[in-house]
Amino acid sequence: MKWSWPTSFIAGAITVILFASITQDKAVAVTDFLTSDEQNNIAVFQAASPSVVFVTNTQLRRQRFSLNVMEIPRGSGTGFIWDQTGLIVTNFHVVYGANKITITLQSGKSHEAKVIGLSAEKDIALLKIDVPDEALQGLPLGDSNALAVGRKVMAIGNPFALDTSLTVGVVSALNREIKSLSNRTIKNVIQTDAAINPGNSGGPLLNSKGELIGVNTSIVSPSGASAGIGFAIPVSTLKELIPQLLKYGRLYRPVLGIETMSDSWSRRLNIKGVVVFSVKQGYPAEQAGMVGVREDRRGKIHLGDVIIAIDGEPVTNEDGMLSLLEQHQPGDKVKITSLRDEAILNYDIVLAQPET
Repeated sequence: MKWSWPTSFIAGAITVILFASITQDKAVAVTDFLTSDEQNNIAVFQAASPSVVFVTNTQLRRQRFSLNVMEIPRGSGTGFIWDQTGLIVTNFHVVYGANKITITLQSGKSHEAKVIGLSAEKDIALLKIDVPDEALQGLPLGDSNALAVGRKVMAIGNPFALDTSLTVGVVSALNREIKSLSNRTIKNVIQTDAAINPGNSGGPLLNSKGELIGVNTSIVSPSGASAGIGFAIPVSTLKELIPQLLKYGRLYRPVLGIETMSDSWSRRLNIKGVVVFSVKQGYPAEQAGMVGVREDRRGKIHLGDVIIAIDGEPVTNEDGMLSLLEQHQPGDKVKITSLRDEAILNYDIVLAQPET
């Protein structure tokens, strides 16, 4: 009878021999085993992580019996250094309701932050710390408009308070839409399968060059932890928004000069469009002849203009109307199409500056 070694035994013996030969060869370095992709991950993390910060949100609460005021931690998240002047970018929902915001740098030093500007509509907050003795390093800005599905992305953040964690994935989809805390639609959002967990919010999403392409903001998950569907606000939005937050402290949107009826009331009345509740005196809408809700002598209520389109783009609710207006600047002329008393009306309106 012919006897032979089992195949598994032979394979195991070969593995042991190879491992022994490798460990005995002192000339072999660990870096020789790194793939080009791993080297890229390491290089991007080492370059970008000094710009990533820990954001702590605390509120002031008065004790029930002693009436003493205490600082209560409300939550934490991630942010990143925008530039060397001390500007910090994070999500609006990370700092929402805070009485005090603390930024902890990679050096381990903590600094109280000042709020420069907030945009609930875009879920972005701009903060500032005064640290002249720190060498602050901003992230280079990429081009989110040049992204394609399948491109590699990296997220750095503080998930579950585990500081400066790296996750790697790809762009899963582009041009997604998500809702902000103010129930406004955030457009052109990046979807990624890079793990984003609670605490990652406000952290940077980077491309293979280490450039900022987005701000990690939310996930879809039944459990609350990463399920492979995360969303990031594109850097193209930041490039437009940050100058506005710096100058005005808020999103700077041109106005028509109207007050609108809530979408919930419009739905109750089965109206598709934005109902003009009133027009402000001296503003473009009034000057163009638009009218709001009015009452006749018998006390019967009559609707005025119902905006159904801007520059030919259909408008079905206030969110859609505001999104279209945000594409313009004060002084731009737009064509407003409305429905009044079953007649379609068109108004050429020059948009005004918002109230300060």
